[in-house]
Amino acid sequence: VCDEAMGGVLFIDEAYTLTNAEGEDFGQEAVDTLLKRMEDHRQDLIVIVAGYTDEMQDFINSNPGLKSRFNKFIEFPDYSGKELSEIFDLMCVSQDYVMNKEASDYVHDYLNRLAVDHEEHFANAREVRNYFERCVERQATRIVSETNIDANSLTTFKLPDVTE
Repeated sequence: VCDEAMGGVLFIDEAYTLTNAEGEDFGQEAVDTLLKRMEDHRQDLIVIVAGYTDEMQDFINSNPGLKSRFNKFIEFPDYSGKELSEIFDLMCVSQDYVMNKEASDYVHDYLNRLAVDHEEHFANAREVRNYFERCVERQATRIVSETNIDANSLTTFKLPDVTE
């Protein structure tokens, strides 16, 4: 992977999994190899590691070589309720779905609450995507039981479709 990234960027998401595995694994070997390649190819290789803040702090602190090579940190704040709603709306547009007024009001209220009252490892846009997929499933289940199905009903979310 390092060879493929030469002259560019190597991005490692959830990098902390390399150092927090239990039992036999190749995580430490991968970290050692990565550190060596970063040192030997400083001019040709950019490495970016990403993950949840606390776990990444543990990752960086797991090895003095990591701490000295990764010394710039950017923390991205969670999306706001408005931003989560915009993401949901974009997903609807991209999949040709629309919401009736009741559904739209519920979705925006639900995502606003989610932005405020979420668990520690809130997945942001992934949470919205998973919610959207559940809405699609509920909508499909609802439509199957209807007698009069038209093109509009196939692409419209109603309140029962979006209610969690």
